[in-house]
Amino acid sequence: MTDSPAVRVCDALRTLAFVGDLSMGQPTDHSMRTAWIADRLAALTGYGPFERGVVRQASLLRWSGCTANASGFADLLGDDVSGREAMLAMRPEWSTPFNGMRGVGAKVTLLTQIHCEVSGAVARLLGLDATTEETLCHILETYDGNGMPNRLQGDRIPPSVFIVTLAGDLEVFSRVYGLEPALALIEQKADGRYPAHLARTIAPQAGQWLQALARESPEELESGLLAEQMHMTTSAELIADIVDLKLPWMAGFSRQVAQAAFACAARLGLGADTQASLYRAGLLHGIGRASVPNGILNTAGPLSVSAWEKIRLVPYWTSRAGRQIGAFGPETEIAAFAYERLDGSGYFRGVSGRAIPVEGRIIAAAVAWVALRSARPWRPAMSVAEAAAHLAQEAALGRFDPEIVRAVVAESSKTMRSAFREKGGGTLLSARETEVLRLISQGASNKEVARALEVSPSTVRTHVESVFRKLGCSTRAAATLKASALGLL
Repeated sequence: MTDSPAVRVCDALRTLAFVGDLSMGQPTDHSMRTAWIADRLAALTGYGPFERGVVRQASLLRWSGCTANASGFADLLGDDVSGREAMLAMRPEWSTPFNGMRGVGAKVTLLTQIHCEVSGAVARLLGLDATTEETLCHILETYDGNGMPNRLQGDRIPPSVFIVTLAGDLEVFSRVYGLEPALALIEQKADGRYPAHLARTIAPQAGQWLQALARESPEELESGLLAEQMHMTTSAELIADIVDLKLPWMAGFSRQVAQAAFACAARLGLGADTQASLYRAGLLHGIGRASVPNGILNTAGPLSVSAWEKIRLVPYWTSRAGRQIGAFGPETEIAAFAYERLDGSGYFRGVSGRAIPVEGRIIAAAVAWVALRSARPWRPAMSVAEAAAHLAQEAALGRFDPEIVRAVVAESSKTMRSAFREKGGGTLLSARETEVLRLISQGASNKEVARALEVSPSTVRTHVESVFRKLGCSTRAAATLKASALGLL
């Protein structure tokens, strides 16, 4: 496949907002509602059309860095999803896991640095204005200088940051506690998180705005917030890369699934439109994974009943994303069959036989095929022969379509190219730097990379510093995202 299916930037924004909301434990319209409030607040404070567009875009991408630091938050909070939900609501108990933890300040600073750097990179990769990128790079700073990662203060922070932060607080606090307690909380945060004059500006309007927002249909809400991006396009691969950042060992996984599904469809002689739909479905199949705490996804042994219920909802949330966003509906419906099995033992629908269309059978086989040949924290990757034998056995037991399994396996050695790969990184990184980057993108430490490549840790550190300098970033997550976009991984 030489051209990745282009998607509209407005649809990518909606999808990334959906993923961010899931990651933060929020309703899946949280970011859209925040953008609506931020737009009204920006207009009230005298912002023009361009500046209002910036706060809308930043509101939608505010949590786009959340998959990148999910592992770190899981280490700190135990449950990265519910922990961040409590953090946004400012519940007293949200910081309890930090009590007595050594070096927690440095860890939180690093996590905010990852978040801001990745969010800014997303804006740039989407082709948005540099002002939106700058807003996102500072989105966790606060007016009083106690924000992170750089503890900037006052007018050193873009004013759009305060508008987005205040709009987000109003959306969350009013939904969780009610209007009056929300305004009281905002007053407490005045001259801390945002300037006091801004908090005073929103207070008289808040009730009326929330009532008006409740009357907006999802379609009206989106059309009013995303008009300027309707004709801009980007690649669906960017969405896949951001989704896969949630777990280091998932780096590049959705791209590989997309390639395997596309190749299988081509070998089976399915039409070009079906091949393209399967490619995009493969890229989008992991959207729902953002809803599951990393602690569950990293579990090697048997899962509890409650944990399994969260896992079973992964394809549901993927399907829900398509229904809510609209543009990706057909592809996410295919993607939602990723974990169904022909004998009815899969999830989330538990359908069987002819109830699973051929596209659903292909995406299920492609996901299983790539997963078997990928290393996981609890097992090494299978060889091609081992994975082929395992899938053939599953097909013999009635769980996969045998013909589709044969087609997936037969195409395993062929290399696909994406639109982003064609942009290419050229000779930006040396061969050894690329090796180091590939390993650190999968979560390996410098010592682990050194052992794998039989070099010293100091040599690895030098290569990492060179990679960061060449890619213009300072965190491994941002390097992974940018390198994927350039086709370096």
